[in-house]
Amino acid sequence: MSSLRPRLYLAAPLFSEAERTYNFALCAEMERSADVFLPERDGLLYRDLIASGVSAEKARRMIFDVDVAAIQQCDVLLAVLDGRAIDEGVAFEMGVAYSLSKFCVGLRTDGRTLLPSGDNPMIVVACNVICSSTTEAVAAITAYARTRDSLGTAVGGANPRLDVNEL
Repeated sequence: MSSLRPRLYLAAPLFSEAERTYNFALCAEMERSADVFLPERDGLLYRDLIASGVSAEKARRMIFDVDVAAIQQCDVLLAVLDGRAIDEGVAFEMGVAYSLSKFCVGLRTDGRTLLPSGDNPMIVVACNVICSSTTEAVAAITAYARTRDSLGTAVGGANPRLDVNEL
């Protein structure tokens, strides 16, 4: 692997204390092999902007611009897919990353789904790989980085899906 670590955008719900605690722990694990942008740490928070006197409309635009720019600059998007339904922000962030041909890794550690057939096809197809553990996600990101380095180019949304059993 080259000296350049992949740049990773961690897309996850961030509204409860439990979600933020999980996100920080996941971020720490991912930072062993990637440079991570964690929106609640590296981006802007709505409540902080409002508290500082920024209008709601301007705060929304500022958050949107910072997060979209971070997705544009990343190599990999790691999307936490836990819960009955995917968080709306995570779904949007994944769509942006997929449209930019970023390598998308889904992380589902929770078997609950809204649809009897599993997750929405728009989510499943956007993921190059869906992992069931942090260990699998690290392996997928490491495999992506090796592939990227051996090809000398970025690979992403147009790539075939990875099989976690082959990592």
